[in-house]
Amino acid sequence: MSNRLYKSNHEFVPQRFEGKVAIVTGGASGLGRAITEELCKEGGKVLFTDINDLGKIKQENDIENNYDTTFLMGDMGDEDFCKSTIDETIKKYGRIDYLINNAFSFTAAGINAETKDWMRSFKVGPLAYAKMAQEVYPYMKKSGGGAIVNISSISAHIAQKDRWTYNASKGAVNQLTKCQALDFAPHNIRVNSIDPGWIWTHETDKAANLDGGGREKWDPIWGRFHMLRRMGKAVEVARPVLFLLSNDASFITGTNLAVDGGYLSIGPEGLGENTINAGSQ
Repeated sequence: MSNRLYKSNHEFVPQRFEGKVAIVTGGASGLGRAITEELCKEGGKVLFTDINDLGKIKQENDIENNYDTTFLMGDMGDEDFCKSTIDETIKKYGRIDYLINNAFSFTAAGINAETKDWMRSFKVGPLAYAKMAQEVYPYMKKSGGGAIVNISSISAHIAQKDRWTYNASKGAVNQLTKCQALDFAPHNIRVNSIDPGWIWTHETDKAANLDGGGREKWDPIWGRFHMLRRMGKAVEVARPVLFLLSNDASFITGTNLAVDGGYLSIGPEGLGENTINAGSQ
Protein backbone atom coordinates (compact mmCIF):
# COMPACT_ATOMS: atom_id res chain seq x y z
CA MET A 1 0.00 0.00 0.00
CA SER A 2 1.20 3.51 -0.78
CA ASN A 3 2.68 5.73 1.92
CA ARG A 4 -0.31 7.91 1.25
CA LEU A 5 -2.60 5.46 3.03
CA TYR A 6 -5.67 7.56 2.41
CA LYS A 7 -6.45 9.07 -0.95
CA SER A 8 -6.43 12.84 -0.77
CA ASN A 9 -9.66 14.56 -1.73
CA HIS A 10 -8.49 18.06 -0.84
CA GLU A 11 -9.27 20.84 -3.29
CA PHE A 12 -6.66 23.49 -3.98
CA VAL A 13 -7.52 27.17 -4.10
CA PRO A 14 -5.43 28.33 -7.09
CA GLN A 15 -3.18 31.29 -6.34
CA ARG A 16 -4.80 31.86 -2.95
CA PHE A 17 -1.39 32.85 -1.55
CA GLU A 18 0.01 34.47 -4.68
CA GLY A 19 2.44 37.25 -3.75
CA LYS A 20 2.54 36.09 -0.12
CA VAL A 21 5.65 34.96 1.74
CA ALA A 22 5.72 32.38 4.53
CA ILE A 23 8.33 31.01 6.91
CA VAL A 24 7.94 27.36 7.94
CA THR A 25 10.30 26.10 10.64
CA GLY A 26 11.10 22.40 10.55
CA GLY A 27 9.83 22.41 6.98
CA ALA A 28 11.99 19.70 5.41
CA SER A 29 10.01 16.69 6.61
CA GLY A 30 6.83 15.58 8.35
CA LEU A 31 4.14 18.16 9.07
CA GLY A 32 6.41 21.04 8.12
CA ARG A 33 7.08 19.52 4.73
CA ALA A 34 3.38 19.06 4.06
CA ILE A 35 2.66 22.67 5.05
CA THR A 36 5.45 23.91 2.80
CA GLU A 37 4.16 21.88 -0.15
CA GLU A 38 0.55 22.98 0.26
CA LEU A 39 1.51 26.65 0.50
CA CYS A 40 3.61 26.37 -2.64
CA LYS A 41 0.84 24.64 -4.58
CA GLU A 42 -1.44 27.59 -3.84
CA GLY A 43 1.02 30.22 -5.01
CA GLY A 44 2.98 31.06 -1.87
CA LYS A 45 6.71 31.69 -1.61
CA VAL A 46 8.25 29.79 1.30
CA LEU A 47 11.47 29.97 3.24
CA PHE A 48 11.74 26.82 5.32
CA THR A 49 14.28 25.68 7.87
CA ASP A 50 15.42 22.38 9.30
CA ILE A 51 18.11 21.11 11.63
CA ASN A 52 19.01 18.43 9.06
CA ASP A 53 20.76 18.83 5.73
CA LEU A 54 18.01 18.87 3.10
CA GLY A 55 20.09 16.62 0.85
CA LYS A 56 20.05 13.85 3.45
CA ILE A 57 16.28 13.81 3.79
CA LYS A 58 14.19 11.55 1.56
CA GLN A 59 11.77 13.73 -0.38
CA GLU A 60 8.51 12.60 -1.88
CA ASN A 61 8.05 15.75 -3.96
CA ASP A 62 10.76 17.93 -5.42
CA ILE A 63 9.22 21.30 -4.59
CA GLU A 64 12.59 23.06 -4.71
CA ASN A 65 12.72 22.74 -8.51
CA ASN A 66 9.10 23.64 -9.13
CA TYR A 67 8.29 26.45 -6.71
CA ASP A 68 9.86 29.56 -5.22
CA THR A 69 11.41 28.22 -2.02
CA THR A 70 14.52 28.87 0.04
CA PHE A 71 16.04 26.42 2.52
CA LEU A 72 18.14 27.28 5.56
CA MET A 73 19.77 24.63 7.74
CA GLY A 74 20.03 25.49 11.42
CA ASP A 75 18.81 24.96 14.97
CA MET A 76 15.78 26.93 16.07
CA GLY A 77 17.15 26.74 19.61
CA ASP A 78 19.83 29.20 18.48
CA GLU A 79 18.54 32.77 18.79
CA ASP A 80 21.03 33.99 16.20
CA PHE A 81 19.66 31.48 13.71
CA CYS A 82 16.12 32.66 14.44
CA LYS A 83 17.14 36.21 13.61
CA SER A 84 19.10 35.22 10.51
CA THR A 85 16.05 33.30 9.27
CA ILE A 86 14.05 36.52 9.34
CA ASP A 87 16.90 38.51 7.78
CA GLU A 88 17.29 36.01 4.93
CA THR A 89 13.56 36.03 4.23
CA ILE A 90 13.48 39.81 3.96
CA LYS A 91 16.65 39.81 1.85
CA LYS A 92 15.19 37.25 -0.57
CA TYR A 93 11.52 38.21 -0.69
CA GLY A 94 11.22 41.67 0.87
CA ARG A 95 8.28 40.82 3.11
CA ILE A 96 6.83 38.26 5.56
CA ASP A 97 3.11 37.53 5.61
CA TYR A 98 2.94 34.24 7.50
CA LEU A 99 4.90 32.37 10.14
CA ILE A 100 4.36 28.70 10.90
CA ASN A 101 6.22 27.72 14.06
CA ASN A 102 6.56 23.96 13.62
CA ALA A 103 10.09 22.86 14.58
CA PHE A 104 10.09 21.33 18.06
CA SER A 105 12.35 19.17 20.15
CA PHE A 106 10.78 15.84 21.07
CA THR A 107 12.58 15.68 24.38
CA ALA A 108 10.40 13.32 26.37
CA ALA A 109 11.70 12.96 29.91
CA GLY A 110 9.82 12.44 33.15
CA ILE A 111 10.79 11.89 36.75
CA ASN A 112 14.48 11.64 35.84
CA ALA A 113 14.48 14.72 33.61
CA GLU A 114 17.61 16.81 33.89
CA THR A 115 17.95 20.56 33.48
CA LYS A 116 19.40 20.06 29.99
CA ASP A 117 16.25 18.14 28.99
CA TRP A 118 14.02 20.98 30.15
CA MET A 119 16.20 23.59 28.47
CA ARG A 120 16.23 21.77 25.14
CA SER A 121 12.49 21.19 25.19
CA PHE A 122 11.70 24.83 25.88
CA LYS A 123 14.42 26.38 23.71
CA VAL A 124 13.38 24.47 20.58
CA GLY A 125 9.74 25.02 21.44
CA PRO A 126 7.95 27.93 23.11
CA LEU A 127 11.09 30.07 23.40
CA ALA A 128 11.84 29.70 19.68
CA TYR A 129 8.17 30.28 18.86
CA ALA A 130 8.28 33.49 20.89
CA LYS A 131 11.56 34.66 19.38
CA MET A 132 10.34 34.09 15.82
CA ALA A 133 7.11 35.97 16.52
CA GLN A 134 9.06 38.87 18.01
CA GLU A 135 11.27 39.01 14.93
CA VAL A 136 8.47 38.90 12.34
CA TYR A 137 6.26 41.36 14.23
CA PRO A 138 7.73 44.63 12.88
CA TYR A 139 7.58 43.40 9.28
CA MET A 140 3.98 42.19 9.55
CA LYS A 141 3.01 45.41 11.30
CA LYS A 142 4.62 47.47 8.55
CA SER A 143 2.77 45.60 5.80
CA GLY A 144 -0.60 45.93 7.51
CA GLY A 145 -1.01 42.50 9.09
CA GLY A 146 -0.25 38.83 8.88
CA ALA A 147 -0.94 35.47 10.45
CA ILE A 148 0.98 33.09 12.70
CA VAL A 149 0.19 29.43 13.37
CA ASN A 150 1.94 27.64 16.22
CA ILE A 151 1.99 23.85 15.98
CA SER A 152 1.16 22.44 19.38
CA SER A 153 -0.09 18.94 20.26
CA ILE A 154 -2.77 16.86 21.93
CA SER A 155 -0.04 16.35 24.54
CA ALA A 156 -0.64 19.95 25.68
CA HIS A 157 -3.94 18.84 27.21
CA ILE A 158 -3.34 15.42 28.72
CA ALA A 159 -1.02 13.47 31.00
CA GLN A 160 1.31 10.95 29.37
CA LYS A 161 3.78 8.73 31.15
CA ASP A 162 7.38 10.00 31.29
CA ARG A 163 6.57 13.09 29.23
CA TRP A 164 7.01 16.00 31.68
CA THR A 165 9.25 18.03 29.42
CA TYR A 166 7.41 17.60 26.13
CA ASN A 167 3.88 18.00 27.48
CA ALA A 168 4.77 21.02 29.61
CA SER A 169 6.44 22.78 26.70
CA LYS A 170 3.52 22.06 24.38
CA GLY A 171 1.13 23.37 27.04
CA ALA A 172 3.21 26.55 27.15
CA VAL A 173 2.74 26.93 23.39
CA ASN A 174 -1.03 27.09 23.77
CA GLN A 175 -0.86 29.78 26.44
CA LEU A 176 1.77 31.68 24.48
CA THR A 177 -0.52 31.66 21.46
CA LYS A 178 -3.28 33.43 23.37
CA CYS A 179 -0.93 36.09 24.71
CA GLN A 180 0.60 36.69 21.29
CA ALA A 181 -2.85 36.98 19.74
CA LEU A 182 -3.88 39.62 22.28
CA ASP A 183 -0.76 41.73 21.85
CA PHE A 184 -0.66 41.50 18.05
CA ALA A 185 -4.39 42.01 17.42
CA PRO A 186 -4.22 45.83 17.21
CA HIS A 187 -1.95 45.44 14.20
CA ASN A 188 -4.14 42.91 12.36
CA ILE A 189 -1.79 40.02 13.08
CA ARG A 190 -3.72 36.87 13.94
CA VAL A 191 -2.19 34.07 16.02
CA ASN A 192 -3.66 30.59 16.39
CA SER A 193 -2.45 27.11 17.29
CA ILE A 194 -3.08 23.60 16.01
CA ASP A 195 -3.21 20.39 18.07
CA PRO A 196 -2.47 17.40 15.81
CA GLY A 197 -3.42 13.90 16.91
CA TRP A 198 -1.45 10.82 15.86
CA ILE A 199 -0.16 11.59 12.36
CA TRP A 200 1.62 9.39 9.85
CA THR A 201 5.11 10.82 9.31
CA HIS A 202 8.47 9.23 8.63
CA GLU A 203 8.93 8.76 12.39
CA THR A 204 5.66 6.89 12.91
CA ASP A 205 6.37 4.90 9.74
CA LYS A 206 9.66 3.75 11.27
CA ALA A 207 7.92 2.70 14.47
CA ALA A 208 5.24 0.81 12.54
CA ASN A 209 7.83 -1.02 10.46
CA LEU A 210 9.90 -2.26 13.38
CA ASP A 211 8.04 -5.58 13.28
CA GLY A 212 7.41 -5.49 9.55
CA GLY A 213 3.74 -4.73 10.06
CA GLY A 214 3.71 -1.25 8.58
CA ARG A 215 0.78 1.12 8.33
CA GLU A 216 -1.70 -1.60 7.37
CA LYS A 217 -1.20 -3.31 10.73
CA TRP A 218 -0.74 -0.36 13.03
CA ASP A 219 -3.22 2.17 11.65
CA PRO A 220 -6.29 0.39 13.08
CA ILE A 221 -4.44 -0.29 16.35
CA TRP A 222 -3.26 3.25 16.94
CA GLY A 223 -6.43 4.52 15.33
CA ARG A 224 -8.46 3.19 18.28
CA PHE A 225 -7.53 6.37 20.17
CA HIS A 226 -9.39 8.49 17.60
CA MET A 227 -13.11 8.76 16.90
CA LEU A 228 -12.40 8.40 13.19
CA ARG A 229 -10.71 5.05 13.93
CA ARG A 230 -7.53 5.89 12.06
CA MET A 231 -4.44 8.06 12.24
CA GLY A 232 -4.17 11.24 10.26
CA LYS A 233 -1.83 12.12 7.44
CA ALA A 234 0.36 15.19 7.26
CA VAL A 235 -1.71 16.91 4.59
CA GLU A 236 -4.73 16.70 6.90
CA VAL A 237 -2.86 18.98 9.29
CA ALA A 238 -1.46 21.20 6.56
CA ARG A 239 -4.85 22.08 5.10
CA PRO A 240 -6.28 23.48 8.39
CA VAL A 241 -3.05 25.46 8.80
CA LEU A 242 -3.65 27.03 5.38
CA PHE A 243 -7.22 27.84 6.41
CA LEU A 244 -6.00 29.68 9.53
CA LEU A 245 -3.53 31.64 7.42
CA SER A 246 -6.12 32.57 4.81
CA ASN A 247 -8.66 35.38 4.70
CA ASP A 248 -11.37 32.78 5.36
CA ALA A 249 -10.15 32.87 8.97
CA SER A 250 -10.05 36.67 9.17
CA PHE A 251 -12.08 36.74 12.41
CA ILE A 252 -10.26 33.87 14.11
CA THR A 253 -7.42 34.59 16.52
CA GLY A 254 -6.29 33.31 19.91
CA THR A 255 -7.89 29.97 19.08
CA ASN A 256 -6.60 26.43 19.43
CA LEU A 257 -7.83 24.04 16.74
CA ALA A 258 -7.72 20.31 17.45
CA VAL A 259 -6.88 18.39 14.27
CA ASP A 260 -7.00 15.06 16.02
CA GLY A 261 -9.70 12.84 14.58
CA GLY A 262 -11.63 13.24 17.82
CA TYR A 263 -8.76 12.11 20.09
CA LEU A 264 -9.25 14.74 22.79
CA SER A 265 -13.02 14.21 22.95
CA ILE A 266 -12.83 10.51 23.83
CA GLY A 267 -13.07 9.44 27.45
CA PRO A 268 -11.13 6.58 29.07
CA GLU A 269 -13.48 4.00 27.52
CA GLY A 270 -12.18 4.87 24.08
CA LEU A 271 -14.02 3.13 21.25
CA GLY A 272 -14.68 -0.10 23.13
CA GLU A 273 -18.03 -1.36 21.84
CA ASN A 274 -18.75 -3.17 25.11
CA THR A 275 -18.64 0.09 27.08
CA ILE A 276 -20.74 2.34 24.86
CA ASN A 277 -24.01 1.65 26.66
CA ALA A 278 -22.55 1.02 30.10
CA GLY A 279 -24.00 4.20 31.54
CA SER A 280 -27.55 3.51 30.40
CA GLN A 281 -28.16 0.29 32.34
